[in-house]
Amino acid sequence: MLRKLAALPSGRVGKWVVIAIWAVILVPALMLAGKLGDAEENDNSAWLPGNAESTAVVERAQKLMPADTVPAIVVYDRAAGTTPADLAKARADATAFKSITNVVGEPQGPVVSEDGKALQTVVQVRKDKTGWEGLGKVVDAMTEVGKKDAQGLGFHVAGPAGYGADSIKAFGGGGALTTITALVVVAILLLTYRSPLLPLLPLLTVGVALMAAEAFIYLLADNAGLVVNKQTSFILVVLLFGAATDYALLLISRYREELARHEDRHEAMAEALYRSGPAIVASAATVAVSLMLLTLAVLNSTKGMGPACAIGILVGLLAMTTLMPALLVACGRWIFWPKKPVYGAEAQAKESVWDRVGNAISGRPRLVWAGTVVVLGAMALGALGLNASGLSNKDQFTNKPQMAVGEEIRAEHFPAGSGDPVYVVAKADAAAQVRTALAAVPGITGVGDPVVKDGEAVLLAQLKDEPSSEGAMSTVDRARTAVHKIEGADAQVGGSTAIMVDTENAAARDSKVIIPIVLLVVLLILGLLLRSVVAPLLLMATVLLSFGAALGVSSLVFEHVFGLAGADASFPLLAFVFLVALGIDYNIFLVTRVREDAALHGTRRAALTGLSSTGGVITSAGVVLAGTFAAMASLPLVFAVELGFAVAFGVLLDTLVVRSVLVTALTLDVGRWMWWPSKLFHRHDDAGTSAGESGQIPAYSGR
Repeated sequence: MLRKLAALPSGRVGKWVVIAIWAVILVPALMLAGKLGDAEENDNSAWLPGNAESTAVVERAQKLMPADTVPAIVVYDRAAGTTPADLAKARADATAFKSITNVVGEPQGPVVSEDGKALQTVVQVRKDKTGWEGLGKVVDAMTEVGKKDAQGLGFHVAGPAGYGADSIKAFGGGGALTTITALVVVAILLLTYRSPLLPLLPLLTVGVALMAAEAFIYLLADNAGLVVNKQTSFILVVLLFGAATDYALLLISRYREELARHEDRHEAMAEALYRSGPAIVASAATVAVSLMLLTLAVLNSTKGMGPACAIGILVGLLAMTTLMPALLVACGRWIFWPKKPVYGAEAQAKESVWDRVGNAISGRPRLVWAGTVVVLGAMALGALGLNASGLSNKDQFTNKPQMAVGEEIRAEHFPAGSGDPVYVVAKADAAAQVRTALAAVPGITGVGDPVVKDGEAVLLAQLKDEPSSEGAMSTVDRARTAVHKIEGADAQVGGSTAIMVDTENAAARDSKVIIPIVLLVVLLILGLLLRSVVAPLLLMATVLLSFGAALGVSSLVFEHVFGLAGADASFPLLAFVFLVALGIDYNIFLVTRVREDAALHGTRRAALTGLSSTGGVITSAGVVLAGTFAAMASLPLVFAVELGFAVAFGVLLDTLVVRSVLVTALTLDVGRWMWWPSKLFHRHDDAGTSAGESGQIPAYSGR
C-alpha cells in the first residue's frame, strides 16, 4: 500500500494530475490568502482569555465610558522651554484631534510640565475591529496635525495608542521578511546543490504551500473564531519556509541516490518517496502535534498560533510529498544541471567529513558523549539568568520609535503614570469603600470620583510608575488584593497595565501546563515510530539538553551582546515548542536511517553508516531552518529577534553537535539496547563492526 501511494505523484499520468490539482487549488488560494490580514486581531485585550479580569472590566465599563478606548498621550517638548505660541498650538491641535475618526470625548489638556519644557494632552481613541492598524491610522492623522507649523516644537504620540501604531509599523516588515527568507533559502540551496535550476522547484512548492495555508487559515479565522495576529503570520512564513525546505532536501537527496540505481526516473522517485516518506511524515507529524498542543493555552495569541502553524506544516508536508515529486519527475534529470545523476554510476568511495567524524567518535564513544553532556550542561546554566517576566512597551522594539522617545520625554517632565490610569469597576453601593481601599494602595497616587450608572461604578486610579513597567504591574496586583477583600463589591481591576499582568500570568500558566504534555506526546510518537523504549528516552534527553544549552546561551547573548531588557513572557514556551519539535526532527531523520541499516549490519555499524549517509543533507536542512529563523531579525521587534536567534542557534547546535556527536556516540555505546524491547534488540552486531573496529565506513548499500 505504501509503495502504491508513493508511486502516485511520480507516475507517468499521476504527475500531471497532481500538478493540475495544485493549480486548481492555487486560484482561490491566491484570493483568500490576501485577506488574511483582514482577519487578524492585533488588540492586546483580544489575545486574553475571556475569563481574564481585565477582559471582564472592558465589558463592564462599556456601559459607563466610551466603548473600548485607549489613551493617546501627546507630548510636546522644547529644550529651551515652551512658549505661549507653543501652548496655543497645542490647544488648537487638541481641537483638531476631535475631528479625526475614532477620537472620542474631550481631550484632556494641554498641561504644562513643572519645568516648563513640555506639554501633554491625553486623547481617547476608540479601538475598532482593525486593532493596531486602526490605531496606526489615528496616530498618523494626529501626527500630521501636530507636526504642521511646529516651528521646532517636538511632537510625539506615546501611551497605548502610540505603542499600537508603532507595533503595526514594525510588523509591516512582514513582506520584506518573506523576501529575505526566500533569498536565504535560495542561497543555501544554491550552495548545497551547485545548480542554478534545482532551487527553483522547492521555492515554487513552498510558495504554493504558503498561499494554500494562508487561505485555509483565513477561512478558519473568518468563520471558526481562530485568533490570528501579526505575530502568528510572520512565524508561519518562517516556519513553513524552513520546515518544508527541509523535507525537500531529504526527498531530493534520496531521489538523487535512486536515479543512479534506476534508469526510469518515475521508478526512482517512487522508491525515493517510499524510503524517505516515513521519516518526513513522522517529522511533520511531531511538529504539527506539538504545535496543536498550544491550543491548550489560555492566552488566545498562543492558542491561535498553534493550529495556524500546524496547518502550515501539514500543508507544507502535503505539497512536498505530492507537488514536489511531480515537478521533479516532470522536469527530468536535467533539473540537476550541471551535475546530472547518471544511471549506473557508482558512488565514489572517498572518505567524507562525516566518515571522519564517525570514526573519531567510535574510538571512545563513552568519553565523547559524557564530555558533550558536560559542555552542554555548562551552557544550560546561563538559562538561570533568563529574565522572561515581560517587557515594557518601550522595550519591545530594537530601535527607538516615536512612542519610545515620547515615553522618555514624558517620564522626564511629567509624573510617570499620568494619562494611562487603572480602571476599577464595582457595584455602585460599594464605590466609596473601593475608592478608599484604592487610595491606600502603595503605587497609587490618586483616585478620581466614581462614575455611576445602572448600579455599576467605574473609578480611575493614577499610577506612580510608568504604566508598562514592572513597578506598575506590582501596583495592579496590590490593587486587586485590596479591592477583592471588600465583600459584595464585585470589584475588578483593568486597564492597559492590568492587561499586561493578565497576559504574563496566562503565559506562565501555559508554560507549566503545555511543556510537560508536549514532552509526553513527543515521547509517545518516538516510541511508536522506533518501536522502542530506550531510544525515545535517550533522544528526548538529548533534545532537552540541547534546548537548555540554547536557552542558556541565548540568555547571555540577549543581555551582554544585544543589550536587551529581557524577554517576552511567552518566549520560553514558544522557544521550547519550536526547538523540541524541530530538534526531534533531525533525530528522526538520523535514527530512522540507523534503524534501517541496523537490520542489515548491526547497530554500531549502522550508527556510522547512518551518520555518513545523512550527515550532509541533515546539516543542509539545519542550516536552511536556522537561516529562515535568523531572518526574523529583520523585524525591529525584540520578540522576533530573540525567538529567531534562540531557534536558529538551537537548530545549529542540534544539527552539528547533538545529532552528529552526542546521538552517534550514545548509539555506539548503547548498541542494540537502543531498540529494546523490539525484535531489532535481538539482532547482534556483525563481527568486526563494534565501536573502534569498523575502520573505513562502506558506502550505503541502498537496500
